[in-house]
Amino acid sequence: MPITESDLPGVGKKFEIELKDGEMIVVIHNTGKRELFYRPDRDADSEKVFEFNDDLARKIGSIIEGAHFQPIEPDTQETTLPGGILLEWYELHPGSPLVGETLESADIGNRTGLAIVAIQREAEVIDSPAAGTTLREGDTLIGVGTRENCTAFESILSE
Repeated sequence: MPITESDLPGVGKKFEIELKDGEMIVVIHNTGKRELFYRPDRDADSEKVFEFNDDLARKIGSIIEGAHFQPIEPDTQETTLPGGILLEWYELHPGSPLVGETLESADIGNRTGLAIVAIQREAEVIDSPAAGTTLREGDTLIGVGTRENCTAFESILSE
């Protein structure tokens, strides 16, 4: 899927994305406005599909990136939220020092600054887990924090 980028002097940038059945064109204006166009083939005129602002573009981007739904279960998966905050997924492997601990006894927030916002346990997702939630082998912890917070948490996982 080739993507070409070109400057639009006085307007912004244009990205052309070749698709199986045509071409998608994204125009990002210097003002932050985004426009999405579709062209069924190179000889056809582009048709405007929709227009969206910077905030909506970021939300759509985070959805596409996987911040709202993660179709695979990686050991770690990093997503950068606005302001440089990271959203990461961490799997608890056999022998992890956190297995058997509760969120309260593990004291992750005070030790690292990372906030555990959800736990994926097999097909179940525990959002806003309680302090008394016991961590299990195979759990995927979803944490939010700075790069430093994430690095500190990763050092606990590797103990």
